[in-house]
Amino acid sequence: MDKTDKKSMELKIDNGELKTSMIPEDFTDPQILYDKLIAMIKRYHPSGDISQIEKAYKIAYKAHDGQLRKSGEPYIIHPVCVCIILAELELDKETIVAGMLHDVVEDTVMTSEEIAAEFGDEVALLVDGVTKLTQLNYVADKVEVQAENLRKMFLAMAKDIRVILIKLADRLHNQRTMQYQTPEKQKEKSRETLDIYAPIADRLGISKVKVELDDLAFKYLEPDVYNDLVERIDKGRGRREEFIKQIVSEVDKHIKEAGIEATIDGRAKHYFSIYKKMITQNKKLEQIYDLFAVRIIVDTERECYTALGVIHEIYKPIPGHFKDYIAMPKPNNYQSLHTTLIGPQGQPFEIQIRTYEMHRTAEYGIAAHWKYKENQYGHNTADSEEEKLAWLRRILEWQRDMSDNKEFLSLLKSDLDLFSDHVYCFTKDGDVKNLPADSTPIDFAYAVHSAVGNKMVGARVNGNLVPIEYKLQNGDRVEIITSQNSRGPSRDWLSIVKSTQAKNKINQWFRSQYKEENIIKGKELLANYCKAQGINLYELIKPEYTDTCKKKYGFKDWDSVLAAVGHGGLKEGQVINKLQSDYRKKNPTSPTDKDILEAVNGSTATAGAQQNKAASVRSKNGIVVAGIDDVSVRFSKCCNPVPGDEIIGFVTRGRGVSIHRTDCINMMNLSEADRHRIIEAEWQVSPEGKDNELYDAEIIIYANDRMGLLLEITKVFTELKIDVKSMNIRTSKQGIATINVGFAICGVEALHEVTKKIRQIEGIKDIQRTQA
Repeated sequence: MDKTDKKSMELKIDNGELKTSMIPEDFTDPQILYDKLIAMIKRYHPSGDISQIEKAYKIAYKAHDGQLRKSGEPYIIHPVCVCIILAELELDKETIVAGMLHDVVEDTVMTSEEIAAEFGDEVALLVDGVTKLTQLNYVADKVEVQAENLRKMFLAMAKDIRVILIKLADRLHNQRTMQYQTPEKQKEKSRETLDIYAPIADRLGISKVKVELDDLAFKYLEPDVYNDLVERIDKGRGRREEFIKQIVSEVDKHIKEAGIEATIDGRAKHYFSIYKKMITQNKKLEQIYDLFAVRIIVDTERECYTALGVIHEIYKPIPGHFKDYIAMPKPNNYQSLHTTLIGPQGQPFEIQIRTYEMHRTAEYGIAAHWKYKENQYGHNTADSEEEKLAWLRRILEWQRDMSDNKEFLSLLKSDLDLFSDHVYCFTKDGDVKNLPADSTPIDFAYAVHSAVGNKMVGARVNGNLVPIEYKLQNGDRVEIITSQNSRGPSRDWLSIVKSTQAKNKINQWFRSQYKEENIIKGKELLANYCKAQGINLYELIKPEYTDTCKKKYGFKDWDSVLAAVGHGGLKEGQVINKLQSDYRKKNPTSPTDKDILEAVNGSTATAGAQQNKAASVRSKNGIVVAGIDDVSVRFSKCCNPVPGDEIIGFVTRGRGVSIHRTDCINMMNLSEADRHRIIEAEWQVSPEGKDNELYDAEIIIYANDRMGLLLEITKVFTELKIDVKSMNIRTSKQGIATINVGFAICGVEALHEVTKKIRQIEGIKDIQRTQA
């Protein structure tokens, strides 16, 4: 940084806010504000040509003529103040022009095409992006709407990051003038600011905007708490200012004696920052160490550490309160040394040490790197800052990969968490990886590369083999062990990892792996099944039948159902029976079941009489059989249905109706002639609202044989208080144990709980319901 830039930086060092004093007191005179804007732009922009900005101001002035803000001011005041904020961030002229016109399309008759004709496609794109963001409605208690709005916001950012910078400036000025809104609107907009805009400003590293948005939102969301905190802090303002002045004087003296040129200033921390520390650390105001901060700004990184040594010679540091963000920057590229010390009267205070370039990045974030230079043709060209947008690209990747809005919002909020702890670990080459607290080697592997995570088979930490659930510590040196023979990640990893990146990559692997092959295989299985059973598949795979099947099994499209059949997640018989059931409901046939009905009822009633009696009667077993009165019902032993299973009835000869699961092999293999005996049946809760009846169930467990396996399995049944009726065990030569367990259960939910706990036992390979 040259001397001119340094001097400019010295003038900008303040309390960390975009100073409202930059705006003249006469808010009602747009021309005074506009003149101030032009003076600011000329100070930092290499070109003196302001013709486009002048034209934009005149168009905006005319377009908003007659419009007033809630304060009673001319509306043109707002876009000019937005531009002043953008100029404070030293943004290019195209951004300033777009900021001036950002409300023109929404609030007036001017179109995007007219803006493009006057100012070019670049400005039109920026204005259009801001207009779309302005039209979004944030609803804090509606997750789906909130997530969709965030997606649109990030899509706008993807087209041009300057769109979000304009929107942040727009929101900042609106928050500054929030006193003119109704209390309801104040809270609504402030909650949106705190949840969405301030975290985005933080992630983009724009501290100046972030801290002021935080404080202004806090002021309207918690007015009593805010005013009490301000009052308590203001009580000792004179004493604190004197204290800070003394510290700055002492530090300045010693830094100069060490031969270091530096700019030194002192400040109090921001209200919202103090409040969050009081809440998250459960402390009183008097217990917050770093209410005061002194900032030392030097030329080089080496001088940062030299200044740190000088400071630690003067004041006693508080143990555990030193942070080196220069060696290990924050995710938004913030760099600085932080140390908390004990002052002359025993008063704790914080010192931050950084270079001028680090300070610029800390205050202006990504805007500090949006530098424009004049090339030989007089046109503006932007420096490439791709590395600064890594976080943005990750967010966009998430939103492309995910169809579930709630999942996206959960990941996003996790990644925008301003107060989450982090752990810093090293690769074997010495690169630093920044991960959430309690992260595992799996998180580390996916932080290196998704291919590393997908092929991971183990890990070494500090040279020692560790389990994959090991919690990484600051300073750990991690080496990921990979193998080309790895089958890929396990679903169990999803409950182990902490980072949103790892969770997303694992889910993405399962969504994409072998899907096309499974779809083809699923189609073949359905076709072969229907061919063997003499079923016309093409009649069943119409949208009116497949849509209900998708909903039944929780898939978003038919290809996903086919893929599930292909990899064995669904049985083809289950899918076909569901499709047939929906087909029969929409295409009823005239019954020809006289003999069958006679066998059920033991009577000689006519078929017409039976047809007209459309009763649905509950048997004593808790089963409703449609179309038949006073029916005898029994449960089939071949598939042992329990409440919660999808069931059908089969009319036997002389023994009433036997109840089967819809995926029962015997039902799937019925001859065409016997299919007429299938009848609809369903479970029904008892009239008293309680059903304590137990039902027989049987499962087959496949596991690697080992000592203690049987004990662990029986322990599951004991803990769940389930009575085991039978158990049969056999072991193959290959060491695979097959265990048949019969037991009494109240329903399918309890059955799922049993199988879930058994699957957690070491060596379990698979669990299936029995089929005769």
